[in-house]
Amino acid sequence: MADISAADVKALRDRTGAGMMACRDALLEAGGDIEKAVEILRTKGEAQAAKRAGAETREGAVQSYIHAGNKIGAMVEVDCQTDFVARNEEFVEFARDLALHIAAAAPLAISEEDVPAEDREREQRIATEQAADRPENVREKIVQGKLDKWLDDVVLLRQKHVNDGKHNGKTIDELRAEVADKMRENIVIRRFERFTVGG
Repeated sequence: MADISAADVKALRDRTGAGMMACRDALLEAGGDIEKAVEILRTKGEAQAAKRAGAETREGAVQSYIHAGNKIGAMVEVDCQTDFVARNEEFVEFARDLALHIAAAAPLAISEEDVPAEDREREQRIATEQAADRPENVREKIVQGKLDKWLDDVVLLRQKHVNDGKHNGKTIDELRAEVADKMRENIVIRRFERFTVGG
């Protein structure tokens, strides 16, 4: 089985606009070959968003969520290409669900690229220290595995939606890609803010 790095998954995602898990699965199926993975995604219809991925998003919605007890809240801006989609109930519901998720899951950043360098370096340092007693030939994989798991926990697009019953364990990026596909528009999570009383 090919060793698929987060960088490979991101490169394929940037190229096709498909969801992160779909990209990872396609790369595994293609044995790490990016060109073959693109073909696999196209065959499955996952790469349709590629045409829209670069399209400008000037419309959208701001949604908020306040948790019972009024101690935690979140606001999120989700952008799309047209006012028609911005008013679509399914798009608005996605933005609302996203605000609820952000309040509950407390992500650190929207994408991997947005993760502050000092946080990433700290986690890498901790993982390296934890793997110090392991055989040298597996240390790098252990460190990368721990770093990937941490990124799954703190990067919004990589997090599984907290409402597992409703979203069947799908990541935020997979849900975003589904909405983009249904709306036939580029959908971008622009920014978010999470508030906690005294926080």
